[in-house]
Amino acid sequence: MINLRYWIGINSTIKYFNYQLKDSYNSLPIRMINHHIPMKKLVFLFLCALFFISCQAQTHTIKISNGYIRGIREDESLVFKGIPYAQPPVGTMRFKPPQPMKNWKDTLSCENFTGIAAQGGNKGLSGGEDCLSLNVYTPVASAKAKLPVVVWVHGGSMTAGAGKGMNGHAFADRDSIVTITINYRLGVFGFLYLDDINPAYRNSGNNGLLDCLMALKWIRENISSLGGDPSKVTVMGESAGAKLVSALLVSPQARGYFHQMVLESGSVQCIRDQFTAKAIRQRLMDTLKVTRPEELLNLSTEKLIDAQNKVCGGAKGTNYFGPVEDGYTIPEDPYDYLEHHPNTSVKFLIGTNSAESKMFMGFDKRLYLPDRKVLEDWFGNNYNFVLSAEQKKGGNLNMTANTHILTEYMYQMHSYRLSNALAKNGNVIWMYRFDYSKDNTGASHAQELQYVWSTPSAHLSDQPDAQLGPQMHQAWVNFIKTGKPGKVNQQNWPLYQSNAKAIFVFDRVSHPETLKGIFNDKEYPSAGFVLN
Repeated sequence: MINLRYWIGINSTIKYFNYQLKDSYNSLPIRMINHHIPMKKLVFLFLCALFFISCQAQTHTIKISNGYIRGIREDESLVFKGIPYAQPPVGTMRFKPPQPMKNWKDTLSCENFTGIAAQGGNKGLSGGEDCLSLNVYTPVASAKAKLPVVVWVHGGSMTAGAGKGMNGHAFADRDSIVTITINYRLGVFGFLYLDDINPAYRNSGNNGLLDCLMALKWIRENISSLGGDPSKVTVMGESAGAKLVSALLVSPQARGYFHQMVLESGSVQCIRDQFTAKAIRQRLMDTLKVTRPEELLNLSTEKLIDAQNKVCGGAKGTNYFGPVEDGYTIPEDPYDYLEHHPNTSVKFLIGTNSAESKMFMGFDKRLYLPDRKVLEDWFGNNYNFVLSAEQKKGGNLNMTANTHILTEYMYQMHSYRLSNALAKNGNVIWMYRFDYSKDNTGASHAQELQYVWSTPSAHLSDQPDAQLGPQMHQAWVNFIKTGKPGKVNQQNWPLYQSNAKAIFVFDRVSHPETLKGIFNDKEYPSAGFVLN
């Protein structure tokens, strides 16, 4: 049934084409007018165009737990954008855990993306505090289906990014996977520790994590109405997204809301102890020139984000914000929790890129020749471990060696630590390493994303690019659907196990590899950034 809004749109289109038809006919070249193009033919062409536009603009209305929502057909998917999965965390709910969304009476338009989480940028504040929404891409033919579901949690140092940053059509249109991208609170609004000032804020250091959990609860309750199977949910994230997703593993409240995880370049190293969380808060307070944490509660969004930007100081603040081991949402050290509370029903696809640190070295040129100050900026009191590794190279510390050391401490060590802990518990784990770069200097942070999210229309420039896109995308699709990545480049992807550290390498020629050794600085704490 065509609703009133849709019919008004068609009428507007007809008027537009009437104008364009008349204008186009009057501006035809003389030789074409002399050939007397029949008006019937022009009308036929106009009707064809109108039919095409009307098909592209089809709206669809469905009922979910809170009421009716209206989405739109795009390509081969029905897309519902900006669905609120929780009440706006403003007013009395500011800095508090998300609350279930209240019902609405009228049909809610979900045809356009809604506001992103408050964050800073080159032009100051963007987004706002009313941001708890998600976007659903469901294949057109999924009305009565029970399709696998993938939930994308975006990256951005836990201070930037938005769910709409990834195109859900990549998995929904041709792979029959219901794809969901979410927004969650960032920076001070998602991870500012306030437990010590008032019991009402005891979860404040984990609000961003609890937002993700609330989204998963919404998915369990509503995804059947959108063609998805609530028992086949894969949560996927990259960088800060992977770090946040991995924190769900060590939160008792999240158990049972997902059955698989994809962790690209990120692990539980984002989880901060309370002292570190308070020290970051103190830096924020010093910047704002306030003396009591309570004073932060009523400051404007603009002031808080501006102070956050100054505290983080660009890329070096990558690990300053994140979940907190608060004793409630995250009850203990993540590796202790995994040892005491194994959950072998969850399957994993985990990996890193071969030269993750290249991107950050580009942002902060001091990392090319790092001294104590720059390493302290990046790793806090953990700087001495990295500095010691750098010094052991003596005068032989070239750019390649430096890139390797920073990559190990920033990402690789943490991903392999998590994989080893999970393998010890008996979880099914598939590990990869992304090596490909056009200049053969190693794959920088986030470079795998364009291949994982590749579409048939992706403009990949050379033959290795053209092969890697379909290879990686299909492996991810297979894992989401079956729990196994299947064969890649006609070769088996072996399981990662305690006694066989096998991974799959994506490069010009993709291949399996058994690792002879895995770097692990045993003295380095579970958290990537520590202040004490």
